[in-house]
Amino acid sequence: MTTTPIRILAVDDHALFRQGVAAVIGCQPDMRLAGEAANAGEAILRYREQVPDVTLMDLRLPDMSGIDATIAIRSEFPEARIIILTTFVADAEIQRALAAGVRAYLLKSMPPQQLLETIREVHGGQKRIPPEIAARLAEHYSDEALTSREIEVLSHIAGGKRNRDIAEKLFISELTVKMHIKHIMEKLGASDRTEAFAIGVRRGIIQA
Repeated sequence: MTTTPIRILAVDDHALFRQGVAAVIGCQPDMRLAGEAANAGEAILRYREQVPDVTLMDLRLPDMSGIDATIAIRSEFPEARIIILTTFVADAEIQRALAAGVRAYLLKSMPPQQLLETIREVHGGQKRIPPEIAARLAEHYSDEALTSREIEVLSHIAGGKRNRDIAEKLFISELTVKMHIKHIMEKLGASDRTEAFAIGVRRGIIQA
């Protein structure tokens, strides 16, 4: 009795990584590569064309994040089974990815066998979060999250803007900016703006 191979879409801006994934998948009798994409825009188009069983999605893409691409795809195809692949272990991004509906979140440093097992599990309707990812998620699970406005302010801090510049950009008062910065530092456990920026990048709240 024959079974239909799992059709996989590989999304990554590095051709060498896509070739590696294709080589690993090509050795499996129950899988085949349905398509490739080098950025989020291509990924959305390829998904519409192929409607693959499982999508391997890079977290950091040139035009938008893999999480935003996931949101776009799942808005059209709610049953899409997407696995995030990344070199980053940042709790804020993990939380956002899970909220977006990804079925698994894997590090690119994993053994090929782990990737294959995860593809089969996700295709079967399961979810997969490796222990090291779960541990990072649990580390900040009880932390109070930054509001969308606080993330905006932190992003401007990252750009080296002064309070006055941030206030003008966001159409708020300098006093309000100062209050936001105070709350940001309290929530992140930072002693100053520079440390708040560093923590924000490390945790994936903002990108450098």
